[in-house]
Amino acid sequence: MTNNAPLQLFNSLTRQTEIFTPVHAGEARVYSCGPTVYNYPHIGNMRAYVFADILGRTLSYQGYKLTHVINITDVGHLTDDADAGEDKMERMAAKEAKSIWDIAEHYKQAYWADIRALNIRQPAQWTIATDYVPQMIEFAKKIADRHCYELESGLYFDVSTVGDYGRLARANTEEGEGRIEAVDGKRNQADFAIWRKTPAGEKRQMEWDSPWGRGAPGWHLECSVMSGEVLGFPFDIHTGGIDHREIHHPNEIAQNQAICGCGGLEDPLHSGARFWMHNNFLVERSGKMSKSSGEFLRLQLLIDKGYHPLAYRLMCLQAHYRSELEFSWEGLGAALVRLKRLVMAVAQVKAQVEGTGYAALGGFGPKVAPLVAAFEAAMADDLNTPMALTLLEEVASVKKVPAPEKLAALTAMDGVLGLNLLGVERADLRLRPVSATITEAEIEAILAERKQARVEKDFARSDALRDELAAQGVEVMDGDPLGWDWKLG
Repeated sequence: MTNNAPLQLFNSLTRQTEIFTPVHAGEARVYSCGPTVYNYPHIGNMRAYVFADILGRTLSYQGYKLTHVINITDVGHLTDDADAGEDKMERMAAKEAKSIWDIAEHYKQAYWADIRALNIRQPAQWTIATDYVPQMIEFAKKIADRHCYELESGLYFDVSTVGDYGRLARANTEEGEGRIEAVDGKRNQADFAIWRKTPAGEKRQMEWDSPWGRGAPGWHLECSVMSGEVLGFPFDIHTGGIDHREIHHPNEIAQNQAICGCGGLEDPLHSGARFWMHNNFLVERSGKMSKSSGEFLRLQLLIDKGYHPLAYRLMCLQAHYRSELEFSWEGLGAALVRLKRLVMAVAQVKAQVEGTGYAALGGFGPKVAPLVAAFEAAMADDLNTPMALTLLEEVASVKKVPAPEKLAALTAMDGVLGLNLLGVERADLRLRPVSATITEAEIEAILAERKQARVEKDFARSDALRDELAAQGVEVMDGDPLGWDWKLG
């Protein structure tokens, strides 16, 4: 690092930006709410993991020993995110006529494939909910007497037994507690199930014996148990999508307060984590961001249409994580063009350095050092990735700088942004849409004919051949060393 700017992060619990001070000196312990593996993740889901990855990379860059944990929910998450309705996993297993374990494994592997495609670093540990059920039962037993009560449907947490319940959420708004379905016998509207009994006469594929009857843990209980077991209370940062801020995370916090015997939330450490951080929504105006729509936007669809997944990662970085990001195909195309330019610029610098090595220098020269310092300051300012991207491009384009120095700076900056600019090549970004009917051999033949027409100064023929390719979704970019590219028609 060349800059000593302290890392400042927005804490959703205190509603202000605060300097990051680790609970354990020199360490950063981070827990991220992972997916419920009942379906493919949509690209809005994946924005949360791009954000968490950027956070982790920034902490590593700042010199902290990072322990990042992401959970996999394979039981307990109901269809309405509250206490009524079907378990999402059981519902999909019935729909696809498969075992719930097969459903969990299939969609877990699909999620992990998207993680790799987006160049998201592997966490220190993946925690699988069903691996921790005994610990969940023990957790519930420890808090049951003081904080819970039993109904016919399960064991419920009484939110009036902890101080400042719901402080993380935006009070009892319609989008907050109003989403919780009524359950007969609950003492408070916001009370939530931490153990759900299997209804009489039913048998679930996933159920366990407990002091409150055979059944399954509640969704909220899982994250409290896994984060506490692996990271210990209190840990540094808990991340998730903004949709978790209203119900799931307040319920986690209540459980954390109960198990720790902690007081109110005037001290954020009583919540179980020092910081609670949330990324905003990815918005798609046609409504295809919801899995309930049937056909929804997942990463593979972008790839099938010819967009490299790293273009989506760059698109996410173009907006601050706390801002809404609107998805459009035009915007994704623009992000892909921006990524191509960066990859080509880095390739030129790499070619100049070839064989000379480019280990980071003791310090950067007068042209590069201010840009790297500004980049570090941007990332330290609550992960200002839009500014950081611009500074990365400035370094890539700066003139009269030794190539090894420039490449060292680009390597360090890309290590934070994770675009894999040194690993991906321009040709890797040229993905063929699955709907394309023209073959690559046919493209090359037309391009050869067009090249000959240009040699003969037959520009009318040259333009006609270019238009012929464009009509089939192939874009010809004169001056591009690769000669052609795909685009979405």
